[in-house]
Amino acid sequence: MKTVDVNCDLGESFGRYTLGRDADVLKEVTSANVACGFHAGDPLVMRQTVRLAREHGVSVGAHPGFPDLQGFGRRMLDASAEEVYAMVVYQIGALAAFADAEGVQLQHVKPHGALYNAAGADRELADAVAAAVKDVDSSLVLYGLSGSELVRAGEAAGLYTANEVFADRAYNPDGSLVGRKDPRAMITDEEEAVKRVIRMVTEAKVEAVDGTDIERPADTICVHGDEPEALAFASHLRLALIDAGLEIASPLGGSRS
Repeated sequence: MKTVDVNCDLGESFGRYTLGRDADVLKEVTSANVACGFHAGDPLVMRQTVRLAREHGVSVGAHPGFPDLQGFGRRMLDASAEEVYAMVVYQIGALAAFADAEGVQLQHVKPHGALYNAAGADRELADAVAAAVKDVDSSLVLYGLSGSELVRAGEAAGLYTANEVFADRAYNPDGSLVGRKDPRAMITDEEEAVKRVIRMVTEAKVEAVDGTDIERPADTICVHGDEPEALAFASHLRLALIDAGLEIASPLGGSRS
């Protein structure tokens, strides 16, 4: 039976601001990418999210981003590879401390937003992210956009990598995600999104916006916790994957049925 992970970006509230329905979404996924305070989250939210993930049997990963709370980490910063390395080490270390305090083994690292996209295309930045992960803990899984420079950098560094695909995002012919300012960026039809995901998992293919098929192997599927219909879609997707004969489990264990 083929196994696939379902992950979600969580812990994105901070201070007096609440974002997402983390406790509910955690019932539907197998891995949680926890914001580390740079693009979202704060120390208390980080601790609470790690604890919630533990209570739901969900694997925990660090979700480092650029230091950009106002832009939610989706604005590109002109950061050097050395700066990116330091940012990622800093954020993994912060979440790892909370994980250790809660008796949780950190499973993975998945960059966020603009950092994720930049490292997916720029090999120098990808190498910096991979080096940061390896230097903190070489047993961590590096999540990256399927077929991207980030995945290749992780493999070159000797890390275990997971090719990530997106349930609700459209793809360019080169395999990159369609930019969020493009009206075609989001897949809003749930049935279409589910069919696309199952095809990526079972056939390693997806239709790009120009109608061509591109190869995109899927080890892990991202659902977005900050979208209005996140909870309903996560539940729908989980049941559809099971109906398709797939087992849902995180890369290092923790299945969900």
